[in-house]
Amino acid sequence: MKKIIACVTLVFVLAFGIYALTCIEKVEAGYVGVKVNLLGSSKGVDTEKLGVGRYWVGINEQLFTFSTAQQTKEWRGTGNSGAFQFQSKEGLSLSADVSLSYSVDPDKVSLLFQTYRKGIDEITNVYVYNMIRDEIVRAASTRTSEELYGEKKTEFITQVTEAVRDRLAPLGIKIDYIAIVGNIWLPQNVKEAIDAKVGAIQIATQRRTEIETAQAEADKKKAEAEGRAESMRKIADAEAYSITKKAEAQYTANKKLAESLTPELIRYIMATGWNGVLPKVTGENIPMLSIPLE
Repeated sequence: MKKIIACVTLVFVLAFGIYALTCIEKVEAGYVGVKVNLLGSSKGVDTEKLGVGRYWVGINEQLFTFSTAQQTKEWRGTGNSGAFQFQSKEGLSLSADVSLSYSVDPDKVSLLFQTYRKGIDEITNVYVYNMIRDEIVRAASTRTSEELYGEKKTEFITQVTEAVRDRLAPLGIKIDYIAIVGNIWLPQNVKEAIDAKVGAIQIATQRRTEIETAQAEADKKKAEAEGRAESMRKIADAEAYSITKKAEAQYTANKKLAESLTPELIRYIMATGWNGVLPKVTGENIPMLSIPLE
């Protein structure tokens, strides 16, 4: 009897040990966990997030883990159609492949699970996909196919990204970016018409650039010539000014000299310049010198 009891006890202990081991689950590094009560009065999501470690998960409980690393998801269509279908402003059917980069806010994993009751993969592939599709349809409906294919493509996807980001951020999903993979799919005839128009615009832009470059070069040469002419004019003006000043100085000196030659000064110069020789006189009236006698 004792042996039977011992055997039963051993079996019970082993069974409990195996059960206990299977009820311990681990939250790996780079993840956060959420424990969910499946039965009883406490049924629901545990509001406390679980960090890295091992946790007891009862028979009526389930552990969901969410990666906090940056994650990417890409949706691609098949054949000649993208993963997302939508219409332009004029009603043309378009499509596009889309990529998504996001991460989970570890402080909001409980709220995220309470909202969707799913793991992150299903949340992304179903709920986030539908949200992106709705915003693409809304944003595309206000733009023409030419705008979506060309100059307003970036503006279009930026509007989609901001709208999805605003909707998911309060729930704990942080959107890094949403991008169009490749080009937006257009009907072939529309694409060819847009490409032809873009090509014509590019050629016209190139010609205009060439004309503007040639005009700029001509203006540059004209400015250089005008600069050289102005420089030569300034040199000539400087030389004329120098000559004029020299003439004015000479005139002033001559004038002062003339003013200084008074009659008295002239007589003085003539007197001081006499060499003592009497002037020679010809004719009948010869002057006589009166010599006093003693």
